[in-house]
Amino acid sequence: MRKILFRPALAGAALAALLLPAAPALANAGATAAAAPVRDGEKSPLVSTEWLEKNIDSPKLRIVEVSVDPGVYERGHIPGAHNVAWHTDLVETVSRDIAGPEKFAALARRLGIDRDTTVVLYGDNNNWFAAWGAWVFAQYGLVDTVKLLDGGRKKWEAEKRPLDTRTPEVAASTFAVTPATTALRARFTDVLAVARKEKDEKILDIRSPDEFSGKVIAPAGVPELAVRAGHIPGSVNVPWGKAVNPDGTLKPVEELRKLYAEAGIDGTKPVITSCRIGERSSHSWFVLSRVLGYPARNYDGSWTEYGNAVGVPVVNLAGTVWGGK
Repeated sequence: MRKILFRPALAGAALAALLLPAAPALANAGATAAAAPVRDGEKSPLVSTEWLEKNIDSPKLRIVEVSVDPGVYERGHIPGAHNVAWHTDLVETVSRDIAGPEKFAALARRLGIDRDTTVVLYGDNNNWFAAWGAWVFAQYGLVDTVKLLDGGRKKWEAEKRPLDTRTPEVAASTFAVTPATTALRARFTDVLAVARKEKDEKILDIRSPDEFSGKVIAPAGVPELAVRAGHIPGSVNVPWGKAVNPDGTLKPVEELRKLYAEAGIDGTKPVITSCRIGERSSHSWFVLSRVLGYPARNYDGSWTEYGNAVGVPVVNLAGTVWGGK
């Protein structure tokens, strides 16, 4: 067993074609409430904190933290967790793109991840960038074997579960390079075609109502990275936070279906998720595609790309013109 250094104080408030054989089952975590998202099963997209602590020493398990706040991993992480920086490890640092095949394969090898390894991703900010990680992993064929820790760091810490400060050492894998699939990623031309009514798809904007209406360009305290405010014509607004409980866990499946159905999203048409830079929308992409099984793509260009484009239609309900003024 790994040595536990300390326990934290109570913290504050359709992919079927891509699916690979699931990782071998680990420990049986018990029954799951019928109305809740499926957790802890061999093919489940989520694992509970209880399941993770019980299976923490499995040799076929890799735990990966993808947080946004600097230093949070170093201050204490789930024992055995590896640190992945979303802004360097999961992207190309010069071009605005996800990590290319060679870079992703090198990362997977460093983490000791093979095609049959169960990977549990978690992070701060309600798993925003952990979900981004799951989206990137899925583009390289790692779908069923990659899961999110339901509730992320917030729930793990609130339950006073163990934290460690050591960086684990693992043997490198021989993960093979493969091209990234294009099936899970929406591009500027895709959303523009929807905006111009040339494609019959749904765009789900998961930003706050003030961002969606054009009252603000970015959340409070975040630099404005677009010169126009508003949203893509034809999109509907369901803020990402409506899908989660106060503890950061996902709401019951029927509540999720109802939430999106009220906005006209029921899985009968392809959905494109969008936000400001693609991280919050990856969380909603995970809910729609992995939990509800809806055909969904993430538009990581999001408002920072669309809101800066010349000659495109924009809906601005707040009447702002430039820089949120």
